[in-house]
Amino acid sequence: MRESSHLGATVTPLAGAGQRLAVGGPPLAGDVPDAGRARDAKPEAGIDRTLLYVARTPDPLLSAYLKSRGWEIATARTVHEASRLVKPEAAYAGIVDLTGFAPREFTGLETILRLQQVGWIALTDDSRLTDADVRRLIRHYCFDYVHVPVAHATLDYLVGHAYGMVSLCDLDTPGAAASQDEDEMVGTCEAMQQLFRTIRKVANTDATVFISGESGTGKELTALAIHERSARRKATFVPINCGAIPHHLLQSELFGYERGAFTGANQRKIGRVESANGGTLFLDEIGDLPLESQASLLRFLQEGKIERLGGREQIPVDLRIISATHVDLEAAMREGRFRADLFHRLCVLRVDEPPLRARGKDIEILAHHVLHKFKQDSARRIRGFTPDAIEALYNYNWPGNVRELINRVRRAIVMAESKLISAEDLDLAHFTAQQTVTLAQAREAAERRAIEAALLRHRHRLTEAAVDLGISRVTLYRLMGTHGLRDEKTLFVGEAENQAELPPDVQD
Repeated sequence: MRESSHLGATVTPLAGAGQRLAVGGPPLAGDVPDAGRARDAKPEAGIDRTLLYVARTPDPLLSAYLKSRGWEIATARTVHEASRLVKPEAAYAGIVDLTGFAPREFTGLETILRLQQVGWIALTDDSRLTDADVRRLIRHYCFDYVHVPVAHATLDYLVGHAYGMVSLCDLDTPGAAASQDEDEMVGTCEAMQQLFRTIRKVANTDATVFISGESGTGKELTALAIHERSARRKATFVPINCGAIPHHLLQSELFGYERGAFTGANQRKIGRVESANGGTLFLDEIGDLPLESQASLLRFLQEGKIERLGGREQIPVDLRIISATHVDLEAAMREGRFRADLFHRLCVLRVDEPPLRARGKDIEILAHHVLHKFKQDSARRIRGFTPDAIEALYNYNWPGNVRELINRVRRAIVMAESKLISAEDLDLAHFTAQQTVTLAQAREAAERRAIEAALLRHRHRLTEAAVDLGISRVTLYRLMGTHGLRDEKTLFVGEAENQAELPPDVQD
């Protein structure tokens, strides 16, 4: 979209459609004849047109006018409300009032602006247009934008045209759901916003990165996101799962070998490290790396050169290493299973992946995202989730994190007997309201979630987390023990500062 003329002829991408749609030039706000024709024209009878109106403070006069023009208005004040109103198989016009949202909310807004089946018109003002993020959202996801205040007739014309263009797309084809990026990271909660900010920061450097998180949280997606935003993005991204390769083969897999290095080595093989030259090497499950390979990796990190197995040539390799594991490496170092010097080489920059249970409303957003992406797996036209399914999604603890959520939703898509996925389809029927919860249990669960979220926000720095929660550091430490959150990572990060002020019985 041409930012210099917001109501001229435009060409903007329809998010997720995989194509560009040419949008004709609507009338200018001051063009009285066109505005009059739009005001006098009658909507076509028998056509149900839904308009999604997203604004912090919706204008009741605008809603009333558009309703009189034949629109069925669905109003949302938050991203979460908007995501629940949109059905994947239906076409919508959309108005998003950007003047009422804070800059920190733009990432969340982007998740709904990219919806393929909504043709968006943005409302903004001169001050907001100076923000690069606002211009990017409009340019990438909106058919057009107008300055506020704006004539209601002009908006009616614009949303009508956007709705007509969206209606031309086949929203139910299998390619529609698959058109979204396979490597897309979805999240609007504060923990994910912190993760996105961290990714952008570490991508600008070439230092090694260590990603810590539970199994299934998406550590490889984070590594790929860092690579794609770095100066090495045009080179290769080479992942290797250190736990999936037998230990006796890992050395040759990492560093390669020369012909004749061992029985069966009939030709030279380039290892993963060398093949990632110029790009990024992602070492997943680095905690499973045997000590022999740890020594070779440490030597490479120190010298920037490798030797193929059976060879003597020093081969320089320029790459960035990103590593990840769900293993507690601090405990592994104390037990002698992992070299401390290698850990400090790998963990120059640290990224903590939040578990799914700490991501709040993201659980429902992710479930709808997976449903929309894989709904073609079922012969039925699955439309969404029942209320008891949504309740079960929030009550379940998700030990397998995002990977488990994807598996449960995909299985439910195939096995569901109706057009709505139930808690029983998700195999979570015992996590609905039928299961009684005492007030003490509810308070305990809420307290644990609040502490866990604060620790994630502040990367397990107890002093800052305690201030955030409004309690002392000693109280936070004791509550962590009560809820089983006093893990080795927290002790490692804050042991020195914590032991200084803790009472003797706790220090022991």
